[in-house]
Order: sequence, then structure tokens, then C-alpha cells
Amino acid sequence: MQLMMYLGNDLIDSVPVNMYDLSKPGYLGKFKRQLKQRHLELIQEANEQPEFLVINMSPEKSLLVDKH
Repeated sequence: MQLMMYLGNDLIDSVPVNMYDLSKPGYLGKFKRQLKQRHLELIQEANEQPEFLVINMSPEKSLLVDKH
């Protein structure tokens, strides 16, 4: 899985995340803070806040949902 950071419609950066740790408090927050710090100048120039998206890049490993 990847945590992706966007500014507007532009993908700025992404980092791998462990899907089993997503429910842990603060897990994604630490990555968001790192990405914001790494791209602080770009964020300031864009004059908008980044948006984040978590996506599974390997569909064969996606979680199956039992609808029964």
C-alpha cells in the first residue's frame, strides 16, 4: 500500500505503508508529517494544503470482503 500526497491534481510523493498498521493511532500521521516537512517549500509556493490518499498498488493482495 502507498500513502500518496497530492497538491491539487499533482501527485507530489508517495511512501509505502503497512496495511496491518493502518488502524494504529498516529501511524499515518507520522508519514504525513514527514511528507509535509520534505515538501514544505512546494506547499508554501502552492498556497494550498496537501491531500493524502492511501491506495493498494497490488490488486492481487487486496483485502477480500465477505458479503454474506
